[in-house]
Amino acid sequence: MAEDRTIISFDYAIKTVLRDKANFDVLEGFLSELMRRHVKVIDIIESEGNKDDETLKTNRVDLKARIDDADMVIFEIQFFTQVDFFGKLLFDVSKAVVEQVSVGKQYDIKKIYMIGIAYFNIHAERDYLFRARLSGFEGVHFDDVIPFSQARGLTPGGPVVDIHPEYYLILPNMFDEDIRSKFDEWIYTLKTSIVRSDFTAAGLREASDKLNMLKMDEKARRAYEKYMRNMTDDSTVIETARMEGRVEGREEGEAKGRAEGKAEGIAEGLIQAAKAMKAKGMDTRTIADITGLPENEIQRI
Repeated sequence: MAEDRTIISFDYAIKTVLRDKANFDVLEGFLSELMRRHVKVIDIIESEGNKDDETLKTNRVDLKARIDDADMVIFEIQFFTQVDFFGKLLFDVSKAVVEQVSVGKQYDIKKIYMIGIAYFNIHAERDYLFRARLSGFEGVHFDDVIPFSQARGLTPGGPVVDIHPEYYLILPNMFDEDIRSKFDEWIYTLKTSIVRSDFTAAGLREASDKLNMLKMDEKARRAYEKYMRNMTDDSTVIETARMEGRVEGREEGEAKGRAEGKAEGIAEGLIQAAKAMKAKGMDTRTIADITGLPENEIQRI
């Protein structure tokens, strides 16, 4: 009887075992279920921002792949633990676009799919899977639409391909564990690091075997445990900073409120005193000298 299996976290696997071509089938299954199309991973793209460095706080892998055995595209899978990740998302995609073009060459851009995975909420209310894309330019005055595409290989009159980056955002911690699609099985696994025995999504059987914690040797297990401790420490530091920021902000707000209330009370008292003095026939200049209020303001009360 098949049993549920605990695997190493997918973000750790991204920077270690899944870079091996023998394990590309795991990534292919993940991407195929996400896209609902057949994805064939061709190679890993190594760059300055994509090095296998255990000190990196953000895990990322760039892949060359074909979709439905046709278009060559680039997938960038990245895990985030930082609050400013939208800026980093845009920066990394822009960098991946720029890196495709050599000086003096034509802008033969391959489409980039950025898959961002974040284990914290980003103003989402219920959903846990998001998609963002620009399909083309829409006319302001009429219904004209210009697709954001160009000829493959820049050949005039040839077939055109969409080249604008497309984004997927996955929030595993928002997932309610109600399986609505095959890809939800992957999101469940991202959230729990468990492959359930009843799951059939592409790549998960391979993941349950190749990422099985029980198959790790002692050295690999120690490295993984160290990584998980570091991730926990980072999360604790971030959450502590947030809590301290909330407390400090509340204390500053309360202090400011007390100061403003005190100032308002003093001002109101001076106004009432000025009214009483004015009622007794005291001239406005003398009242201004006593209360410190502007003479023109005293004249109005």
